[in-house]
Amino acid sequence: MIEKLAINGGKPVRDTYLAYGKQYIDDDDIKAVVDVLKGDYLTTGPKVKEFEDTVANYVGAKYAVAVSNGTAALHTACLAAGIGEGDEVIVPPITFAASSNCILYCGGKPVFVDINPDTYNIDVEKIEGAITVRTKAIIPVDFAGQSVDMDLICKIADKYNLTIIEDAAHALGSEYKGEKIGSIADMTEFSFHPVKPITTGEGGVIVTNNEELYKKMLLFRSHGITRDSKLLTHNEGPWYYEQLHLGYNYRITDIQCSLGLSQINKIDEFVKNRREIVNRYNEAFKDIEEIITPREDEFSNSGWHIYVIKLNLDKLTCTRKEIFEALQVENIGVNVHYLPVYLHPYYEKLGYKRGLCPEAEKLYERMLTLPLFPKMTDKDVEDVIRAVKKVVDYYSMENCPL
Repeated sequence: MIEKLAINGGKPVRDTYLAYGKQYIDDDDIKAVVDVLKGDYLTTGPKVKEFEDTVANYVGAKYAVAVSNGTAALHTACLAAGIGEGDEVIVPPITFAASSNCILYCGGKPVFVDINPDTYNIDVEKIEGAITVRTKAIIPVDFAGQSVDMDLICKIADKYNLTIIEDAAHALGSEYKGEKIGSIADMTEFSFHPVKPITTGEGGVIVTNNEELYKKMLLFRSHGITRDSKLLTHNEGPWYYEQLHLGYNYRITDIQCSLGLSQINKIDEFVKNRREIVNRYNEAFKDIEEIITPREDEFSNSGWHIYVIKLNLDKLTCTRKEIFEALQVENIGVNVHYLPVYLHPYYEKLGYKRGLCPEAEKLYERMLTLPLFPKMTDKDVEDVIRAVKKVVDYYSMENCPL
């Protein structure tokens, strides 16, 4: 017998709402922040460098520059790469707008390359066809935490002398060929928004093995100003500083970095828990023909920032919107990641048109993000599974009473 949906007056699976993502803060995190609040430095102090060094060491990079948020990190990386007026940068469309906005901030032009319909990452085989004499960089995105094929992207970048800025906002703790993401691209960006693998409230970081890029990013993070005697045009005394570039105030605080230092101690546990939840989802949905679970390339070991299913609409009597709304009323906080960037009204005003990336647009109509965060309980996970099965069963082509 088909169970009556809550949206139609039935009893919801849960009595309380379960968000799709949520930070986890414990007493150690709180103590770390309080200790800084009681100390001498709230910003531009020692915790910033300590956090940078810790992140760099964790991912296997030489240098790290922590900034105020993930978008600032991408912008800073683009500035360091020298992206300017008229330069083209290749980027996938299934991502948050910041991945391409950072190109616009520099006067460049985002060139959207369609996705692989199986992994939802950029289709590496289509990158070369999008390269022109104006192409300056590639911004591959590790969607949901799954690594892109960095070996192939590096070959393309080397062939055309392009900079790689890896958008790994979803991927702290994820691996590529057994190594942590963060040590291959010219620059790799991570985000510390509350729903990300770890949080600093807001925050971001760029890691690199290139000392020249590292020094540029330090300047751009803080107004383009330096006190480094080796960089000054002249020196009037120990108080003296100069602005060498038009930089930004993208500094992160010691308060945020103290939280980040405490959080990164738990990153391996967080990733382990996320992977276990994903395994439970995959097992629960594997035989449901109305649902397509995420497929991961063998070279990737994702930390699973988000869990995205694809709805097989040919087997359903409804749209994605109806599934979404029904699950929300069951108190399951589903979401959608993402509207293809070029379909946002601002990008349409820039001349981007529907039909540019057919695979991305087709995916967008079918994708649905289920709740996933490290401290979900067994009951939380079972509630999600039960609600998805309940709603999909109701709208199944075979079972739907409509």
